[in-house]
Amino acid sequence: MKTPRVRQENKISARDFGQEHLETVGARLQAKEMAECIAVEINPQHLIQPVSKRFPALEEQEIILTLLDPAARQVNLAGNFNGWRPETTPMKNTGAGKWVVRLMLRSGQYEYRFVVDGRWIEDPGASQRVASPYGGFNSIPKLPLEVRTSIL
Repeated sequence: MKTPRVRQENKISARDFGQEHLETVGARLQAKEMAECIAVEINPQHLIQPVSKRFPALEEQEIILTLLDPAARQVNLAGNFNGWRPETTPMKNTGAGKWVVRLMLRSGQYEYRFVVDGRWIEDPGASQRVASPYGGFNSIPKLPLEVRTSIL
């Protein structure tokens, strides 16, 4: 039985190069591939980036916090997003004692408290809270990431 022409050519070319030559070429390719893998692992440009870097639309999102306190004269917001400095984030009185602030926050875990006329209080409307190291509780805002990630 005659072997197909392609197989004969392959046998001839393998015989022409010799087994030693093929092994040497294979070793060189393997060494080159290993060097490239090492370079990729070391090269910081090829490191896995956080989602916020790969998808800029997820980097910042708007969050609106409200507090209803008709007796308040001044309301500020303090949290780990502003270094717990209430003076940096004043809230606006929209009338009838409703205080509102809009924030642009990156994806992450945040804690906050309202500062009403100098008194630190937790958000009564927050669905999540965590114990504060200074007593009481810090509120945790709800960041609706699931809505944005559904388009990916």
